[in-house]
Amino acid sequence: MDPTNVGAGLSFVIADDHPMVRDALASALRSAFDAPAIGFAGSFTETQAALAAAPETDLLILDLDMPGMQGLSGLAALRGAFPTIPIAIVSATTNPAAMRQTIEMGAAGFIPKLAPSERFLEVIRAILDGVIWLPPEARDQALAANDRDIAAKAARLTPQQHRVLLLMAEGKPNKLIAYEMQITEPTVKAHVTEILRKLGATSRTQAVIAAQRLSLDPVQKVAVAAEE
Repeated sequence: MDPTNVGAGLSFVIADDHPMVRDALASALRSAFDAPAIGFAGSFTETQAALAAAPETDLLILDLDMPGMQGLSGLAALRGAFPTIPIAIVSATTNPAAMRQTIEMGAAGFIPKLAPSERFLEVIRAILDGVIWLPPEARDQALAANDRDIAAKAARLTPQQHRVLLLMAEGKPNKLIAYEMQITEPTVKAHVTEILRKLGATSRTQAVIAAQRLSLDPVQKVAVAAEE
């Protein structure tokens, strides 16, 4: 079958902060699908805006290492805000546990950035057909029970609660979180209370540690702000 005659009308959003990577992925998609609609984003905020503007997007192709993403926390926030849009992760990480964790957080597949374009397109087609795809090296790598539990609990947070949790993990107190999100401080405190409840945390410190476990970097330093 001529690949240029399949996939007519498909729409994609490519979210990556490197223009050359976006262009390369877009070129690959155009070579495989008939006149696909392709949107672009270079940050977490731009990704949110692109999906809000095109809620019928067939697939989001997402890099986890973009401004504002905060690793898997950003993935969980996008998954919660746009639950009907499948997400294919394209990332440079080689950590098999991190690859599997993206699936636990709701991604439909994980594609290493070093994969050749043929493999990229093979995986994209599989995901569009409803297949959950992981690289072979990650398929036998089970997540620790504690990480699975954290991933499941974090998936219950609302997009705004994820944003509050990300800012908490950056060490920001409630007053600064309220300023950045343009909400009241009592609203922030209410969100923090719900975050602790949903994560099963008894303190702000425990919630921040949980947030850091959702990062792709297992040795990332935890910053904890004093509660106000």
